[in-house]
Order: sequence, then C-alpha cells, then structure tokens
Amino acid sequence: MEIIKAQISRLHKLSTKTAFIILIILDIICIGMGMGVPIFNIVFGFLVGWYIVSRLSFNKFEMKDILQQLLKGACIISCVTFGGMVLIWGWSILLLRGSDTEIENFGIPMILYLPRASLIGWLILMILITPFLQLLTTIFAGNLTLLSIYSKKKI
Repeated sequence: MEIIKAQISRLHKLSTKTAFIILIILDIICIGMGMGVPIFNIVFGFLVGWYIVSRLSFNKFEMKDILQQLLKGACIISCVTFGGMVLIWGWSILLLRGSDTEIENFGIPMILYLPRASLIGWLILMILITPFLQLLTTIFAGNLTLLSIYSKKKI
C-alpha cells in the first residue's frame, strides 16, 4: 500500500503542463482503443476528474480554485476528444450527399431504421454527445473526489 501511495504522490508532484500532456496522450490512446467509438474516453473522464481534484487538493488549493481548474481541465480533455471525433467521423458527413446504399454499406448500426437518419444520429452521437458525456463524467468524478476529501477532513 505504501508503494501505491508513493506513486500517487509522484503523480501529484508533476508540473501542470506535464500532467496535461500525459492526460491528452492517454485521451488519444483511449480514442484508438475504442477504434473511433469513444466509450473509453467517457470512462477515462472519471480518472481525469479524480486526478485533477486530488492533485489540486494535495497542493492545498482553495475550493474555488479547485472547481475552476476542474472545469477548465474537463473542457480541455473533452475538446481533445471532440477534435479526435471530428477528425475520425467528420468526413463521413459527405456520405449524406450520396445514395442510401452507400450509407447502408458504411457499417454503422441502423438505429433509426432509415440509413440517412441513422447516419445523422450516429454522427451526432459520436461527434457531439460523447465528448459532452466525457465532460460530465470528469466533473462528476471531480466533485465526488472533492466530497470524499473534505468529508474525511471534517471527521
């Protein structure tokens, strides 16, 4: 257990720039692990939220500063995911100009039964909704971490 605490303490002592570069690289790896479907990025949001808040509370920041940095960090990470999704899925908007047969053979799930509607729904889900869900999970995990840290201090 002491080894884990020592490693976490080392992570907390990283400079802000180094920490965010590592988090951005891990976010890009999560995009790749999901093969363009950012399910791992949503889960990664929990880790990012925990890390940001635990790092800032380890360095004894004020509550207001912690919450501001949490929001800023969550926005940066979800913008990286958004950029990755635009790079991966953005070109497929051109399929909307083609025939329904091209869309049917594209390989996305036909969740709305009509190829064109399914493609539009899929692109909205991949490009807009999943980075927003990552933002929400990051903020949620950060607030839970903050709650657990401050409830331990008051007891």
